[in-house]
Parts: sequence; structure tokens; C-alpha cells
Amino acid sequence: MQSKELAIAVAKTLDGKKASGVRLLKVRDLTVLTDYFVIASGSSSTHVKSLAEEVEFQLSQKGVKPLRTEGYSTKSWILLDYGEVIVHVFYPEAREFYDLEHLWADSEEIDLGPYLDAPETEQD
Repeated sequence: MQSKELAIAVAKTLDGKKASGVRLLKVRDLTVLTDYFVIASGSSSTHVKSLAEEVEFQLSQKGVKPLRTEGYSTKSWILLDYGEVIVHVFYPEAREFYDLEHLWADSEEIDLGPYLDAPETEQD
């Protein structure tokens, strides 16, 4: 699985489990650490944990395992490191405090609109 494809799969999983503020940042040209950051928020510590667990589960079904994980004990910021993709799942206050979007403001944000399910609309 290529890094962008992996990042989009993560974003879809998070969106499908009702994560808020799902963003995909291409940081490949700014750091040697990774190609993409996927950033999202959960509405509670339980939701943060379940979002991270769902990402791990869905990717494991495709044979992809994280190199390392951090933050399950606090559940305010869980990091899943997949090498070319790093997933950050935040509790809202932690996301605001660490403000990764500001720290990586020079990154290219990938528009997730074409990849995520559009909300259903009523038909007349």
C-alpha cells in the first residue's frame, strides 16, 4: 500500500467512526520522519481510544501493523506510527494545545472531500 493510499484509508476509517476535524497533511517535503500526518479528534477519551483501535483493526485486516503506538494510557493524544503515515488522534483540548496544524502550517493539506462519503441529502 502506498503512503497516500494508506493515509486516505486511515482518514476514511476515522470519518466512518465519527471523528471530527479529520485532516490529511503531506509533510514529505518538510521532514524525513514521514510522508503524511492524519489528524483527527474524538469527542471523549473513550472515543479517542476507539478511533485509534478502529484504525489499527482496519489496517491489520489489510496486513498493515503500526511500527509503534503511544498514548493509549492517557487517551488524550494517541499516536499510531505506520512509518510513511503517522496518525494523531486527539481529545479536543489536547489538539488545541499541541496545535499540530499550526506547527506544520507549511505542509500541503490534501483535500479529503473526494475520498470521504458525502452526507446524504433528502430527495424530493
